[in-house]
Amino acid sequence: MLVFPLLAMALLALLAAGWIGLLRIGWRWPPLPLQSLVAHGPLMVSAFLGTVIGIERAVALGKGWTYTGPLLTALGGLALLVAAPRPTAQVLITLGSVGLVIVFVPILRYHTANFTLAMALGAVTWLVGNLLWLAGSPIFAAVPWWAAFLLLTVAGERLELSRILRPSRNVQLAFAGACAVAIAGLVVSLADFDLGMRLFGLGMLALALWLWRFDVARRTVRLTGITRFIAACLLSGYVWLGISGVLYMWHGGVRAGPIYDAVLHSFFLGFVFAMLFGHATIIIPAVLHTPVSYHPLFYVHLTLLNVSLVLRVAGDLMLSPPLRKWGGVLNAVAILLFIAATVLAVRFAPPEDFDRPA
Repeated sequence: MLVFPLLAMALLALLAAGWIGLLRIGWRWPPLPLQSLVAHGPLMVSAFLGTVIGIERAVALGKGWTYTGPLLTALGGLALLVAAPRPTAQVLITLGSVGLVIVFVPILRYHTANFTLAMALGAVTWLVGNLLWLAGSPIFAAVPWWAAFLLLTVAGERLELSRILRPSRNVQLAFAGACAVAIAGLVVSLADFDLGMRLFGLGMLALALWLWRFDVARRTVRLTGITRFIAACLLSGYVWLGISGVLYMWHGGVRAGPIYDAVLHSFFLGFVFAMLFGHATIIIPAVLHTPVSYHPLFYVHLTLLNVSLVLRVAGDLMLSPPLRKWGGVLNAVAILLFIAATVLAVRFAPPEDFDRPA
């Protein structure tokens, strides 16, 4: 069975990406034998998140060939870790993203809707970002396309779950419009990076507002237990998504430096990892067919993620390297606590505790 070794490789990529991230913000850790510190982004987005998303789609379809994509992205992550010849990892990861795009062909054939279209477009933006990276474009030019992959994937999944609220046609059109603005920003960025990023930020902000207003989490946060925890993760993530969008709109096409760090980590840590913290309790039962036992201590890693990110972004905006460095290391601690709590939740879950809350 491929699921367990692929998840292990994805986890290795996550840990390596975190290690490199701390090196990038100034901590003097022993270096890894990577091609360069630029591997932080590809490891986090493609080798970890791309692999996990690919596994989730493969399990849902139940076809052996659908595991090709996550296998290639996981191998691409290993190629980065062992400092394989330069194009090897890029080619493997790009082919892996091609695999995810192909997976959406039967999905769209079976059910074409706003949410499946959003997720399919997300897969396409991931592929475009990887092609830019493979073609030698600066990493900052590929990163927004990778961000769009995660943004549209999450937004599509949340739209799917919001069907229980029966959103009106106008509400669904507003969702489609926000996605269209974000994608338009990516396209414009190919000719005018600064303008494109401001437009992309507007799309991010529009989706953040849509999710805050229309996602079912607004209701489920009033419940208890694991359902309330998931909602808390989602709502905090929407706040960070909006912050990232505002920073993009204000600062435009930043390419490096503290503002760049604030823009990207508001999104990738504040939004994406908040989604991961919440959705892990749904994904793990679906992928591994094992229950996850909820414990109120889950709020520790969620709270630490948010507090540490406030410190990091404040350090970025105030040009305070110590604040940024300590915020960054606490980001890593929050992720490690999440991993530990999830492993324990799976290990000690009673067999009857097998629900899949939204």
